[in-house]
Amino acid sequence: MLFWHLGATIALARYAFRDDRMDLRMLMLGAILPDLIDTPIGLIFFDRLQGVRLFTHGLLVASIVMIGVVFFTRRGRPRKLWMPLAIGLLFHLLLDAMWLDPETLWWPFLGWSFTAAGPATAAGFVAEVLGDWRTWLAELVGLVYLVYLWRAADLSDTQSRRAFLNNGRIDVPIDG
Repeated sequence: MLFWHLGATIALARYAFRDDRMDLRMLMLGAILPDLIDTPIGLIFFDRLQGVRLFTHGLLVASIVMIGVVFFTRRGRPRKLWMPLAIGLLFHLLLDAMWLDPETLWWPFLGWSFTAAGPATAAGFVAEVLGDWRTWLAELVGLVYLVYLWRAADLSDTQSRRAFLNNGRIDVPIDG
């Protein structure tokens, strides 16, 4: 799910941290990175892995990234740039309800295997996901929030869009 992870992660981060200077580009990368890595691997090796939520859907990777950011960046600009990546990874796990899949969430501490998705084939898995109304509802919720931000930040304007692409910030107040 693309729009769900992007929209919901931005909404949660903006309202939880109330940081209008957070780099949303890195936050968005963190929000979709587990799917960008695990889904292709899971689909290619579906007959063996039986799922697409693999190691980047666990706390180990998110923790390593968070610890790396804390230990290898100084306070200030470098940390401000990289911390949203770690936050996005953690929000991805939250939005995927990974607590319902402890074998994957705690991988490799509960074993080396991941929870099977259910369908026997990658095509069956894709059909199941695309046929689930909850997938489409979540995508719609995320898309609605992203459209709201696009309009509120006037990203149709070339200068506003260029500013966002350069610094990762939007000029939309975070309501109290």
